[in-house]
Amino acid sequence: MPKMLKILHEPDPFLRQTMKPVQDPKDPKIKKLIEDMVFTMRKAHGIGLAATQVGFDGRVIVIETKDGAMSFINPEIIKKSDELEAGEEGCLSVPGQYGSVKRHARVSVQAQDTEGNSDVYDAQGLFARVFQHEIDHLNGIVFIDKVESFSTEDLAGEGQLI
Repeated sequence: MPKMLKILHEPDPFLRQTMKPVQDPKDPKIKKLIEDMVFTMRKAHGIGLAATQVGFDGRVIVIETKDGAMSFINPEIIKKSDELEAGEEGCLSVPGQYGSVKRHARVSVQAQDTEGNSDVYDAQGLFARVFQHEIDHLNGIVFIDKVESFSTEDLAGEGQLI
């Protein structure tokens, strides 16, 4: 049975740490963490969640897609477009704050699954934005570090909690 994890909020110092690579993606503890992260993300109405945000020192993210939740272990951006796109973002670790952030329009991300298999994911649009937002979390970066202008309202109606 999945459980709701506590989401850390800014200015918790753990959010500013760089997470360590997961040594064994097949570890049952990682599978349980992912199950709990997906449950927590959905209960909190998010579309992405990084292990950093729930106090786990490991490079793990989950993202809600049109096909359901996907997990990525040790994700790394290996290619990014020169083109940048501004978009409204929010964050489960920074409740009530939204802001416009410029991100690469397209990224390629290499990551492992829970069987230890490595794959490359090409993403654009919202999927690319969520990848970048969550990988930033793994590197101790919170979206407010990149915001061009803040709002307490989701002015564009697009600010997903990621």
